[in-house]
Amino acid sequence: MANEYRSREERKRLEKPSKISNKSEGLWKKITVTLLSIVIVFILIGVGIFSYLVSGAPALDESKLKVPLSSTIVDKDGKVVAELGREQRTKVSYNEIPKVVEDAFIATEDVRFYKHKGVDIRRVFGAVLANITGGFGSQGGSTITQQVVKNSFLSSQKTIKRKVQEMYLAFKLEQRYSKHQILEMYLNKVYFSNGLKGRGVYGVAKACETYFSKDLSKITLPEAATLAGMVKAPNSYNPAKHPTQSQNRRNTVLSQMKKYGYITEEQYTTAKAIPMKSLVKVHESGGTKYNSFIDVVVNEVEKNSDANVYTDGLTIETTLDPKAQDKADEILSRGKSFYPSDEFQTGFVLLDTKSGEIRAVGAGRNTSTGGLNFATDIKRQPGSSIKPILDYGPAIQYLKWSTFHQILDEPYTYSNGTPIRNWDRKYKGNISIRLALVDSRNIPALKTFQAVGSDRSREFGNGLGFNFSKNTYYESYSIGGFTGVSAMEMAGAYAAFGNSGIYNKPHSVKKIIYPDKTEKVFATEPKQVMSDYTAYMVTDMLRDVVKTPLGTGKRANVPGLDMAGKTGTTNYSDEVKQKYGFPDNATRDSWFIGYSSDVTMAVWTGYEKNKKNNFLGKGSTNIAKYIARDMLAANGDRNAIFRKPSSVEEIRNELYIRGEKVDDIPKDIVIESAKNVKANYDPVTSNISLNWTYPANLLQKTSFEVSYTVNGAAGQTQKIQGTATSINGIVPGDIVKIAIVAMSAEGKSGPVTVTVDLSSPEQPTTPPVNEGGQGNGNGQGNGNGQGTGNEQGNGNGTGEGTKPGDQTPGTGGANGDNIVNPIVPNPKNPH
Repeated sequence: MANEYRSREERKRLEKPSKISNKSEGLWKKITVTLLSIVIVFILIGVGIFSYLVSGAPALDESKLKVPLSSTIVDKDGKVVAELGREQRTKVSYNEIPKVVEDAFIATEDVRFYKHKGVDIRRVFGAVLANITGGFGSQGGSTITQQVVKNSFLSSQKTIKRKVQEMYLAFKLEQRYSKHQILEMYLNKVYFSNGLKGRGVYGVAKACETYFSKDLSKITLPEAATLAGMVKAPNSYNPAKHPTQSQNRRNTVLSQMKKYGYITEEQYTTAKAIPMKSLVKVHESGGTKYNSFIDVVVNEVEKNSDANVYTDGLTIETTLDPKAQDKADEILSRGKSFYPSDEFQTGFVLLDTKSGEIRAVGAGRNTSTGGLNFATDIKRQPGSSIKPILDYGPAIQYLKWSTFHQILDEPYTYSNGTPIRNWDRKYKGNISIRLALVDSRNIPALKTFQAVGSDRSREFGNGLGFNFSKNTYYESYSIGGFTGVSAMEMAGAYAAFGNSGIYNKPHSVKKIIYPDKTEKVFATEPKQVMSDYTAYMVTDMLRDVVKTPLGTGKRANVPGLDMAGKTGTTNYSDEVKQKYGFPDNATRDSWFIGYSSDVTMAVWTGYEKNKKNNFLGKGSTNIAKYIARDMLAANGDRNAIFRKPSSVEEIRNELYIRGEKVDDIPKDIVIESAKNVKANYDPVTSNISLNWTYPANLLQKTSFEVSYTVNGAAGQTQKIQGTATSINGIVPGDIVKIAIVAMSAEGKSGPVTVTVDLSSPEQPTTPPVNEGGQGNGNGQGNGNGQGTGNEQGNGNGTGEGTKPGDQTPGTGGANGDNIVNPIVPNPKNPH
């Protein structure tokens, strides 16, 4: 038979199903079931996670879709000083939005806006890839609908939960509103930088009015592209403040519009060729009180977070000192009695020396916040004000120089053979770095820079907040021959000298609090960028800049304030002077940076643009000093002093690093002492007023160091130019001992001491007594006391020296102690 098998075994094998086949089918079934189970589990987990993430999502509150949330700004003490976001808005309907505006924003922000359902899946996958390569938060992939949701209901923090809630609410928003309604919401809510009076500009209609002074219906293609470009970084692309950056961003938008067919090649070329400065015509009215400071706050929040000050309903805790800012605003508002012209500009910053917190900002004269900020945005050559940072600070830090280290001031050149000159075209021979800095000598500064080396000089400067590049760091930097620095940067750098070498980056924001009560702290990290001996020794030299007659900053001195500081000026090139008819001695920039251990003040003055008569003359170069003086006088703590660290030792009025080899000790030369010292106590003001006399022909080159103790405790040492000062905070019962030492470039005198004894309620009326000390002559004194020195006394007593006929000068001992018996008011009949 045809169907017969060849054998019984063959029949069994062919008629029975294969065990291997059955086993294979069973294995695949198991795999399929397992995979399906895993998929189901992941789906359930995903659904669970999604449900959890969206469970706290806010409801679609229609009122929040229409009105941006305002932010509250509080000062350093928690007092509300401004509320931003309630104004600067003009609402328009979709039918009032020009097509060119719609096209520009869609091409830039969401090209598939009319195709997706709230979330653009293609953009999401692109964002995921960017976040994998650049870290989470590097790209958001948000559609216009998502941006409406985020700005209306959510914080700007980049978290997975917020992103999921944003997508979820975007889908819901698209179900409730039409595309035209959503686009209308977006274009009425979108933020366009802080305006020119401190208030946020939001909505395309208000932005068009603010930056182009026209109604939205008349907007042009390049103007629409400019506004669309601002959305990415509103303050950075502000056309009034940063025209170059704004123009580059506008051209990117135009390129996108051409790419997606919204404009032709010809339209693109024509619009791109229009300069940004020709488009901008700012118009704005009203504003907040502290708009100069708020400008800095808004920029800082924008730079360090994803929050929007004018739409996110934040509470912003700032470092603002209203008293200091009021003084800054008063200085800026001064007229022609103080400033030489309306175009004369200044930018300045007041910092807390210890923390780097910004207390006040002078953004410029006759300007509005949102435009160019002359305290932070303008970069100008610092001139000699850079010398402590790039020359003498590094020399003390790395080379261990003393303040008396000698440098030969002589004809000299840069390494390439270019001559370098001092400001007075003169040379002083061997001088100390103290005198070189006080008199702002250029040649010693360059020699110091060369001794330190450019690498260590640059390292020291970068530690103080600058960003000097190794490839473009030249010897001319030693005297400020580079562009440029801002007043904010200079304030931060100098504050480190007054803070024992600790640098804090200047900052205006402590923290921001979101509507959901989450917080973001704006912490700064203090950095020890130099030794405490470097900070103090530089500070002590800079004291002489403001406290001695030779110092270039003496006009900035605040009597009674232990302060230090440095001037800086720059000149125009010969070509500029010839082009605009400037005189040979015309100055371009004038700086003064002054500080105490309490506050630091950096001031720049000059003109924004070169034109006829826009230069600083001899008198106007001093305005920077007067501004600093007035701000420091109003805000500096008279009881704050620079304390000498244990790492510093003083030898004959010069400072040395303790433990380092001393081989440059100054000669002990005795100069004329103060005479006829008078001290008067006023119980009404709790002040002791001091005055004395000094030879008129010596007074111009002499300063006086006034130190004192109150009941044995040391008070603040003052360096005085002139023959009068006061000591504050003295009360009945105190015993105050005062010492006055005359100082000049040649040497110093012995101390003249005075005691004001208020320990007894009733004082005798005997006159002051001079307890004579060592003199320096052989003639008679002219006071009321007895001298017991080695030579004839030259104090306020009759000298009875042991060698009345000897012509040998004395060795500089004390000239006498004047015991002052003040008149204390009768408690029964007070003054």
